[in-house]
Amino acid sequence: MSGNHGVHHHGVHHHGGHHHAPADFGRAFAIGVALNTAFVVVEAAYGFLSGSMALVADAGHNLSDVLSLLLAWAAATAARRPATERFTYGFKSSTILAALGNAGLLLVAIGAILFETIRRLADPVVVEGATMIVIAGIGIVINSATALMFMRGRHHDLNIRGAYLHMAADALVSLGVVIAGAAILLTGATWIDPLTSLVIVAVIAWGTWGLLKDSVKMSLLAVPEEIDEGEVRAYLAGLPGVEAVHDLHIWPMSTTETALTAHLVMPGGHAGDALLRQIGRDLRERFGIDHTTVQIEQAADAHCATCT
Repeated sequence: MSGNHGVHHHGVHHHGGHHHAPADFGRAFAIGVALNTAFVVVEAAYGFLSGSMALVADAGHNLSDVLSLLLAWAAATAARRPATERFTYGFKSSTILAALGNAGLLLVAIGAILFETIRRLADPVVVEGATMIVIAGIGIVINSATALMFMRGRHHDLNIRGAYLHMAADALVSLGVVIAGAAILLTGATWIDPLTSLVIVAVIAWGTWGLLKDSVKMSLLAVPEEIDEGEVRAYLAGLPGVEAVHDLHIWPMSTTETALTAHLVMPGGHAGDALLRQIGRDLRERFGIDHTTVQIEQAADAHCATCT
């Protein structure tokens, strides 16, 4: 006969709870989205008027970041909603869906920019280098200002850090367009513009690959990269009275919160609530696991046949 006991320990992730982002950064999101949306319209218009694919590529990148900010903002807001009878975990995993959606949007942007850039390489046109410099220069200011608004939260929330890095990267890309514009003015070489566009596409693709890979892993409930499953198993197996550990599962509930369930075989029986509280506290502090559910069993063969 086995004794089954469980503890569900709630805690705040050591990087800070994702659900605080809308309250703390709602104004930053709103200002960042407004500034970047206006700039995307202006940059794209002048890109087409001046014949600069580098400007158009940068506008496409900025548009994808505006959509990313909107998705992250919406997901962060949804993550704050309480659990319901149907959605017993609440809507925390919407942040994972947002990351996956952002990766998809970036892939579409890459394809569109790459198609037009290759066409432009085959059929070069005269590009206004001065226009490139002025418009991209404005982009540096706007993207830098937006990045600064997220700077204070980048160490405490992974989504805020993502927004900060996106804006900082945009500022660097805009700087590349300024340099390309100056090079065109000095040399008159029109091929510099589509070549710069290809470099921008490569930068976007590099960031997109990481985002896509991580969001797919999270969607498949993979153990988060920063957590070593072997170390967690060794910690649980080393607890006093524990003979074996099975049915250990560690998965992301959102982009900032992690959950764990495990069965501990303890022939001596339930060790008391103090041990369960210690397990929850240790897993949170040592491994960043926020939500822990532990089941105690007295016999190694007590677990259900359908458990994995």
